[in-house]
Amino acid sequence: MKKNITLIILMILVSGFFFTGCSNEDKSDDIKVNSELKPISSDLPLSVRIAQSFVRRHPGNVTYDEYMTKKKWNYEQGVMLESMRKMYQHTGDEQYYNFVKGNLEYYIEADGSIKTYPYEAFNLDKIKPGGALLFVYEKEKDVKLKKAADTLMKQLANQPRTESGGYWHKKRYPYQMWLDGLFMAQPFKAEYCSMFGINEKFDDILFQFTHIYEKTVDKNSGLLYHAWNENKEQQWADKETGCSPHFWGRAIGWYMMAIVDVLDYVPEDHPEREKLYEILGNVSEAISGVRDPESKLWFQVLDLPEREGNYLEASCAAMFTYALAKGANEGYIDKKFTQIAKESYEAIMKHHVEIDENGYIDLLNTCSAAGLGGDPYRDGSFEYYISEPTRKNDFKGYGPFLYSAIELEKAGVL
Repeated sequence: MKKNITLIILMILVSGFFFTGCSNEDKSDDIKVNSELKPISSDLPLSVRIAQSFVRRHPGNVTYDEYMTKKKWNYEQGVMLESMRKMYQHTGDEQYYNFVKGNLEYYIEADGSIKTYPYEAFNLDKIKPGGALLFVYEKEKDVKLKKAADTLMKQLANQPRTESGGYWHKKRYPYQMWLDGLFMAQPFKAEYCSMFGINEKFDDILFQFTHIYEKTVDKNSGLLYHAWNENKEQQWADKETGCSPHFWGRAIGWYMMAIVDVLDYVPEDHPEREKLYEILGNVSEAISGVRDPESKLWFQVLDLPEREGNYLEASCAAMFTYALAKGANEGYIDKKFTQIAKESYEAIMKHHVEIDENGYIDLLNTCSAAGLGGDPYRDGSFEYYISEPTRKNDFKGYGPFLYSAIELEKAGVL
């Protein structure tokens, strides 16, 4: 009997070993949630409460997924590192700078190569964390960070383009420009060119914005379609315009955030700078026109609020709020948008936020992902956009949620 019990215990231990993973390398890439989270005071500014909710839940690293099991050079990581950068600039608190620096220490090798970064994919999403490289390099002057940033610039120099000069979103998506890609690549490229005095590249940077605007804008509503396929070969592409069929909120959010962030670096005397103000004003009016009058929020598919299955989505609301607030703060658009941003932020807090007993802030109702093409094929239909699951504290919503708090605090209305 004792031998049988011993054998059973041994079998349990062995099976547990294999199920948890016998590779030390696998274990080292898992980030564990801090199980002893200290309460967050409600007396702190909202930006600090949001930032602390994130950094205490993600001790030491931004991981790629909500389950904190993956580390990957990816745009979602870039979104959150940018939020920590903005918090450092907003508060001067070194913990946010150190968070960004610590993340880069994991990814950037001594020779400047980037761990988990696939250069050959020519994927604009992989450019977004580059802003963190430049942020830390400016302070540390660490050569390996400059080399890593140079690699990202090399990707952009060789990125496939449409016949008309626009960046393909990815090599695997030929002749396609997505609104998402402007946020992923252009603020980094603009900051790099500003930092190292390469002013001649700003013509191309601004061209990317004006070109995709001209190709995707709907003349009636002023809204922008998610993407444009130059050769019109994709199933989702309109056979006359090449545009995808719907106005997806987050796609326009990416584009608007890209404009307000890239303007930090565009030379004041650049002849196309005013054009970005005009575009931002036009899109700001358009999205304000489709904001739900009751909730003060936006639907997943912006212009179809009555269709069954459509829902109020959090990340587009956070992105719009940030772009409107920063645009108004910086004088790019009318000051009236500060009030719209304030109302929308209050609505996010009411409809999309939960606060637990320890003061930790959760953002709900963020679409986990939405794209076009690929395998399985995403057709850009209304049914497709509403079929994607939602997640809590998804970085694509949580980062802009924090950006918005910072800008509204700067405006003195939060």
